[in-house]
Amino acid sequence: MSAVLGDWSWVAGEQALSLEMRPGRFTEALSGHWTLTDFGHILDGLSLRRLVDALSGDEPSVTCGLQLADGRAVHLAGTFTRPGEARGLVLEAGTADAESRDPQSQLRAAYQPIYNLVTGRIDGFEALARWDGEDRRDRAQGPRTDDRALASNMLLQASEALARWQAETGRPDLFVQVNLTGRDLDDATLADLVAALVGGFSLPPGSLRLELTEQAALRNARQAQDMAVRLQAAGAALVLDDFGSGHSSFLWLADFPACGLKVDASLIARLQTPRVRIILESVTQLAHRLDMTVTAEGVETTALLPELRQSGFDFAQGFALGRPLSRDQTSQLLQAPAPALPG
Repeated sequence: MSAVLGDWSWVAGEQALSLEMRPGRFTEALSGHWTLTDFGHILDGLSLRRLVDALSGDEPSVTCGLQLADGRAVHLAGTFTRPGEARGLVLEAGTADAESRDPQSQLRAAYQPIYNLVTGRIDGFEALARWDGEDRRDRAQGPRTDDRALASNMLLQASEALARWQAETGRPDLFVQVNLTGRDLDDATLADLVAALVGGFSLPPGSLRLELTEQAALRNARQAQDMAVRLQAAGAALVLDDFGSGHSSFLWLADFPACGLKVDASLIARLQTPRVRIILESVTQLAHRLDMTVTAEGVETTALLPELRQSGFDFAQGFALGRPLSRDQTSQLLQAPAPALPG
């Protein structure tokens, strides 16, 4: 998991880049007020060009990997607070950043739309990991990126993308969901990273949502509950994923401070079975009484949408509604007129 190394700010009118780094780390010497020319002396040439482009571009947010002259790397993430002024965080670059220099294994987040079944518009996205240069057979064998770096990389990309979409659309209600594993919950720096991303990108509380399965949480239920509370305090929201598969329990619903749950695709596919329909109607009613939303995942036919509404579902996602898209394609989709959902 990427550690927070410090804070940075940029004032274009003064051409001043200020860094305040945490003590005791290899980046401590970066603290101070720099001109870009002076700062460039401790970077490789390509990194300086990337930094200049990030600070002078039209994007509302800033994300930039920097290679230091000594071979080590950091990542700048943040947002423009006003024209010509930006601020954010300096993050430790993990394995994912090192491997991303190989264009054949570069990790990219793809975003699958999540539709509101009441309004018919897109309210959010699930961030899914994809690797450039890999076909489906390669991807099925597992990621090349170390798992410990995968979560931080995905959180960073998803937070930057969400900040951009909210600025472009004027919709602070948009959200993005990122999957976590039980291993991620073991990392003591996770909550600090989430707090840094929420603050650095000025995300509304709860718009960065973390999906967690019960199977992952049960690795260490007590520790998972403690981390869930810390993540919520850091500004994230929790979504219980794959609900209805495995051994989903009412105790899990009672103990976790989640804002929503996602019903497993295997149950959604059997929605027209009378007994399953009754079960799902009961699940949505219970969730709503707990102030939780309910998402149907794996929707493969729009014919199910009227029944999902009748059963009380709030959101739906799946190939029938939209396949995963790049960040730029997602921006275009959000600018287009909302499609009319069946039913």
